[in-house]
Amino acid sequence: MMPPNQRDLGRVFNEVPELYDRVRPGYPDELFADLVAVTGMDDRSSVLEVGCGTGQATRSLAALGCSVTAVEPGAEMAALARRRMAAFRNVEVETSTLEEWDDRGRRFDVLVAASSWHWVDPSVGWRRAHDVLRPGGWTALLGHVVVRRPGEPEVYAETADLHERFCPGNPDWCHPPLEEDVRATDEGWGLVDDPGGLFGPTIVRWYPTVQWFDADGFADLLRSTSLYRRLALDVREPLLDAIAERIRTRMGDRASRRYLSVLRAGQRTR
Repeated sequence: MMPPNQRDLGRVFNEVPELYDRVRPGYPDELFADLVAVTGMDDRSSVLEVGCGTGQATRSLAALGCSVTAVEPGAEMAALARRRMAAFRNVEVETSTLEEWDDRGRRFDVLVAASSWHWVDPSVGWRRAHDVLRPGGWTALLGHVVVRRPGEPEVYAETADLHERFCPGNPDWCHPPLEEDVRATDEGWGLVDDPGGLFGPTIVRWYPTVQWFDADGFADLLRSTSLYRRLALDVREPLLDAIAERIRTRMGDRASRRYLSVLRAGQRTR
């Protein structure tokens, strides 16, 4: 395995922007409806999006009519996001990390980070989020948690032996948690560091979603994730080929990836 430097891992998606855009899940409309209801944002609001990737969440934010400034550290990801957002006059994509970004004195009503906040240095990120928001502004973290349901066919359960064969002893190999267990973790900011007193109590909402793939499509989904991209090429590709073959032969060439999408939002306290 390659060294698991957190910032380097956050940039591996920049190697495959088109693939990432094609296979990674979007966010349900209900989540954005709740985001509007919770934060009070409207077409007069200004939004800072941190780590916009290829613009999957940006499209939904732009459709609300608000002004969106999207910050993305990966040059290739940012370039694809600009192409995807070309039809929206209310979106600007800037290439930078949040830690190094020049806000030029701009202040925002809402900060949104969609599946990206865990790549931000928490010793800098929370204070930066607080400082770029206007008084009473909101930070909203969006994400997906891979889950399973009892008795439902699941790819890792069918391929655990392959994972161990090609990359033995990897501590990241594990079965997804049960959906009901994840739903019970409905307090705070999830797995990221807590911001302390910078933000008020967290509002948490869950949204079940599912993607379906054939064998090659599921391998491409895994190919777009940091867990697999950090593997050496001569390990990753044989492993993914074996996983695809297992899906074809044991699962009828049809596999699901089940998620709980999540919205966690808190208001700036001072």
